[in-house]
Order: sequence, then structure tokens, then C-alpha cells
Amino acid sequence: MCSGGLFGSVVNLFGTVAGPKYDGKYLQSLLKGILGDSKMNQTLSSIVIPTFDLKVLQPVIFSTSEAKRNVSKDALLADVCIGTSAAPTYFPAHYFETKDSKGNIRSFNLIDGGVAANNPTLLATTFVTNDLLMKREDLAPIKATDYRKYLIVSLGTGNAKNEQKYSAKVASKWGVLGWLYDGGSVPLMDVFTQANEDMVDIHVSTLFNALQSEENYLRIETDDLIGNTSSMDITTEENMQNLIKIGENQLKKGLSRVNLDTGTSEEVQGAGTNGDALIRFANLLSTERRARLAKSALQPGS
Repeated sequence: MCSGGLFGSVVNLFGTVAGPKYDGKYLQSLLKGILGDSKMNQTLSSIVIPTFDLKVLQPVIFSTSEAKRNVSKDALLADVCIGTSAAPTYFPAHYFETKDSKGNIRSFNLIDGGVAANNPTLLATTFVTNDLLMKREDLAPIKATDYRKYLIVSLGTGNAKNEQKYSAKVASKWGVLGWLYDGGSVPLMDVFTQANEDMVDIHVSTLFNALQSEENYLRIETDDLIGNTSSMDITTEENMQNLIKIGENQLKKGLSRVNLDTGTSEEVQGAGTNGDALIRFANLLSTERRARLAKSALQPGS
């Protein structure tokens, strides 16, 4: 998610006081039409979807594995997708209900999960670890805390070009309005979203570095989006094509990792491109899948 884009532009933030920028009806009809009555427990692979519940003011995480254990979290995929895409100021919050095993109603009042997990890498890692602790057979014989066996590909959606536009000298003069508006930007939102995203990257990088498994963690992100490409909702054909070009260029860029001292990403000399790294990951995952299928075929009753 673009830094500063989570809560929309300043014009949107202050200009749509009567309601969200979009009513969300088309998005909702599209998701319901595609996903129908499919539920969280029916996904083809294990997924994790973060949301945030406004009523209880805490994150609510939906996952395939939990949906199989807890019927109250086995919501319609459409409802979860509508909830997690309900970015404040853009779409209305989404309400729906489920029932637990005793028929008791559980209600959800959801908005965009990005407010809690703008970079969901750590969240996904946590849920895989939990599945291992629950001894999911398809993940055996990996140990829950043996992170050297983990392969993580984290794909960011880009951040607006910063150019060090803030400083302590400037920020020391801001009151409430200053933190919410500064020359077309929303400093407070920039701080929250960027801090959330980078802290996860630093945490995971530190972990894999300590385990001497740096090559098992790949983070691909760009922080130089400008103009329309840094917007969340400009869907003209021209802008979509520009975003495709940015993505293609990312594949050609040298693989980079976060410098734990400076917090900035630096190219790793001799490590090849992001595209090379993705091919390597794909080969590793393909080999692992074939091994699991072969093991499954040898088991009685399979």
C-alpha cells in the first residue's frame, strides 16, 4: 500500500466529510458475484487476511486454518474481502455476522486491515508458525521455530517518492492541523504507514540475518512513485500501463536488502536481479511441492 495513501489524499480526507469517496456497491456486487457462497475454509491454499474491527478497536485476522477450527471465523470470502478493502475515506466500513458452533451470533464491523498490518509479512509468518505448532500434517516435518526452513517473498505495492520532505525543525511547529496537512501531504499518516511497513521488514531481516538465512527472505518494494502512480484509485488505462511498467522494471533491478543500521534498502552486489530471485524461489517451491505430492502418494489410503 502506498505510503500516505491509506487514508487518501488531503482533498479526500477533508473534502468528503459527508461520507466515503465511493459507496462501494459495485465492488461489493463484483466480489459477491465472483466468490458467491465460498467460505474461508474452502480456499485452494492457506490464506491470511487482516482486517480491523472498529467496534472493539482491534485487528481481526481471518485465515483458512482458523476457519476450519472456529466456525465463527468461517465467514464468506466476499464479506472478508469487502471488509479488508474498506480503506477509510474511500469505502464504507462493512458489517456482517457469523454464527458459532452453538448458534450464537458474532458480529464484525470491519475496515481495511492495512491500518494494523500495512506490511502483512510478519502476520503470515506468525500464522504459519501457529499452524506448525498445531501440527498440520501437510507442513511436517518442519519445526515451528526453525525459520531457516521458511521461504518468504514479500511484495510491496509501492510508496510515494519522499525526498526527505519533513524535518524536526518543520514538525516542531505543527499542531493538529499541521500533522494532518502539509503542502498536500498527511504527515501523520505517512509516519504511521511507513513505520508499520519498515518495522516488519527490519524485524524479519534481522531474524533471517541472525540465522544466516538471508537468501530465504525476499522483499521487493519501490519507494519512488510519483504523480498518478502513487494514487490508490486512479484507474485510467494510462496509469495502469504505467504501473505495469514499474512492476516490470522492478524485476530488472538488483536484489536489495534493508541495511539494519540505516533502515534503507541497499543493492546486494553479485546477488542478481529481483527476477532472478523470484525464479530461484519458484524452483524451490516447485521442488517442495513435488516432494510433498510424492510423499502423499505413498501414504496408505491416498
